[in-house]
Amino acid sequence: MLKTKLILSLLFLGAFISLNAAERTVPSVKLKDTKGKPFDTKNMTNDGKPYIINFWATWCKPCIQELVNINETYTQWQKESGIKIYAVSIDDSRNSKRVAPFVNGRGWNYEVLLDVNSDLKRAMNVNNPPHTFLVDGKGNIVWEHNGYAQGDEKTLYKKYKELLESSK
Repeated sequence: MLKTKLILSLLFLGAFISLNAAERTVPSVKLKDTKGKPFDTKNMTNDGKPYIINFWATWCKPCIQELVNINETYTQWQKESGIKIYAVSIDDSRNSKRVAPFVNGRGWNYEVLLDVNSDLKRAMNVNNPPHTFLVDGKGNIVWEHNGYAQGDEKTLYKKYKELLESSK
């Protein structure tokens, strides 16, 4: 009986480790930047440091509030840690022409990409924006958060700094 329990425990532990070993990575999807230039998400990088992917839309009030709040400290975060954010708009083709003026009017310095056909959104299993992913320097998704509440940006930056420190 004890031997059976031990074997079952080891099998369960092995299955658990195998599931955790299957890391999710950022898929390769072709998008465009706000100037219409093609961009393949396999080229997302922050010079070997972690980076953030944030899915948002011009019609999403929590998305805008999150990006506004991040923008207030983004320059300081960049100086402290070299953080980089890819803000992926999921506005459809009818609304995508509004994205560049929208971003420029707010003075956002994020790398903004357009996912007008929702290809990246589907590939990363994003249901509702805002949806934020923290990605390590090798392209592995290590943390994600859906929705936004005041102060979530502080948690995001804390997680980013922890990942940055652990990767040194």
